[in-house]
Amino acid sequence: MRSFDAVHVSEPGLVVVEVAAGDEATALAAGAELGERWATSGPSEVWREIGEPGVRVRTYAHVGAPVERMNEACPGGVE
Repeated sequence: MRSFDAVHVSEPGLVVVEVAAGDEATALAAGAELGERWATSGPSEVWREIGEPGVRVRTYAHVGAPVERMNEACPGGVE
């Protein structure tokens, strides 16, 4: 997992979710689906890790927070 700023997990309910999938469409769909459940940043750009299979995306979320609270959920913004 790539590193992230501590502010993204600085209070209860904040999470960083990294999704690994076999293809870009699946990774992006999974990242977007999290946004249907929680307030999220939406999926990041897709990236590949050298020597590891598939592709990855990341999203920042506040579990249990309504989607409209995203700006409050990620203090300091998202990467």
